[in-house]
Amino acid sequence: MSSAALEIKLSRPSRIYRPSEPLEGKIVVKSASSISHRGVRLAVNGSVIMQVRGGTAGLIESIVGAVKPVVIVNRIIEVRPPGRIASGTTEIPFSVTLKQSGDDNRERFYETCHGANINIQYLLTADVTRGYLHKSLCTTMEFILETDKAELLDQPASPEMVIFYITQDTQRHPLLPELKSGGFRVTGKMSVQCALSDPISGEIIVETSAVPIHSVDIHILRIESILFGDKIVTETSLVQTTQIADGDVSRHMRLPIYVILPRLLTCPTMLAG
Repeated sequence: MSSAALEIKLSRPSRIYRPSEPLEGKIVVKSASSISHRGVRLAVNGSVIMQVRGGTAGLIESIVGAVKPVVIVNRIIEVRPPGRIASGTTEIPFSVTLKQSGDDNRERFYETCHGANINIQYLLTADVTRGYLHKSLCTTMEFILETDKAELLDQPASPEMVIFYITQDTQRHPLLPELKSGGFRVTGKMSVQCALSDPISGEIIVETSAVPIHSVDIHILRIESILFGDKIVTETSLVQTTQIADGDVSRHMRLPIYVILPRLLTCPTMLAG
């Protein structure tokens, strides 16, 4: 029995595409001998999946169990009709446009995001169908989808800077007696509205602290909510921690903030039925 391997190679190493752009690439078949087939097909699937991961129980389980996956796109095209593939390496090109001109304008292509409970994923599956006595060849690859700027509900806004301050009076958790009596004040500014491809920037200043500082960190939290009937559940999970400074920093020194967003674990703020 001859061995054969199947691989999908996209035209962009980043695998990032927009719905109006052609999704182009090659299906690569490597075989030690020629193989007959009943057609080479390519499936494009995109869906929103509700899932329960470790540590979550109770209400969210009952909601997720009742919500079916939301299909965004489900398309199958025949790349090559039935025939024979020669031995060696064969490259079969393909091109697929996700959003066709005749599609309903209300159709929404949500951006790729791997959340804790909400997963938005787009997959390419190549399949070489063979006879009953031979095992079919199949491979799957994920690609990343970004929304067309022209389809945004609101036009992209320029980065908005917000001024913040942290003192012993703004904290809700128990504090050391030294902090309560000696005082603590941190000020700064940070961009809170920006594109996913842009960094979160700003600065932070430690003005005073009665106790030594061990570290200054920026946490990115992801908030996911699922509404089903009269039930709603919201969960906050930590996505990324970036250390801004290490050790007891000098007072009144401007510490720059520059945080790159993890693309697969974040998405634009969105609300959908």
